[in-house]
Amino acid sequence: MDVPGITDYASFLPRSWRERVALRPERTTWRWRGHRVNVLRRPDPEAAVRTLLVHGAGGHAGALWPVASLIGDVDLAAVDLPLYGDTVSRDPAAVRYADWVALLCDLVRAEDDGRPLVLLGASIGGMLAYEVAARTGRAAAVVATCLLDPRDWRARTVMTRFGPAGLLGGMAAGLVGRRSGGWRVPMAWVAALGRMSRNPALSRLCARDPRGGGARVPLGFLASYLTFRHTPPERMRTPVTLAHPARDAWTPLEVSTRWLRRVAAPAELVMLRECGHFPVEEPGVGDLVGVVNRVVERVDRK
Repeated sequence: MDVPGITDYASFLPRSWRERVALRPERTTWRWRGHRVNVLRRPDPEAAVRTLLVHGAGGHAGALWPVASLIGDVDLAAVDLPLYGDTVSRDPAAVRYADWVALLCDLVRAEDDGRPLVLLGASIGGMLAYEVAARTGRAAAVVATCLLDPRDWRARTVMTRFGPAGLLGGMAAGLVGRRSGGWRVPMAWVAALGRMSRNPALSRLCARDPRGGGARVPLGFLASYLTFRHTPPERMRTPVTLAHPARDAWTPLEVSTRWLRRVAAPAELVMLRECGHFPVEEPGVGDLVGVVNRVVERVDRK
């Protein structure tokens, strides 16, 4: 099977943006608890602000790199979480959602060099970025395309292919045992990847990419995600910007705003015009780049 690369994903951007994509990021490796973690970078020691991109369940760092690389003058990094991208794990069947949270918290702490950090989360990576900011206190701001609480039945209804009756939906998540927890199933069986993009070709690319939507994930990981308790929004102290695709056919706006309205820290909503769940359309991709740049400028002034 051909493995899609950064150029393949960049081809779905409008031409005016495609010409500005940094196609050859620096590849680095960070070792963490039996995982060889792949991190793509556009290092800039002179930049006043750092940005870390966190992918969701159907993507990886390389898939999102073309959009992320459009962000302005920042020291940029994008991490491949275990089971996805080019990160290699000693025991993939044992990976759980809490490992994602712990890995990101440790990475943020390990790379803290005193400069402000903006966490950028895509899809379920939005709540991951939120959680890492809440736990570490090391981020100056969070920008998320979604804020999905997996314990909310309304969020579960839209996340899986089969609605609330989908695989591991509801109480079934708590019944995954020690043996069955290691069974790995294609993510495309579980997630509604056909609604990833307004462009069917991009949705198909994500679904067949063995490093993204085509990855096989343990049932135990899915169960751990659906039962994970994120930090309540009333305890959040980091500013949050929800940059939500206006034509997202996968995760409706109200699923994310239900959480955003309760965030105790400064919170704002920006709509990405004409964009689907994977935001590559004009003018919304420009909206996304613009809002991240504004957040970067805001934290730099503090």
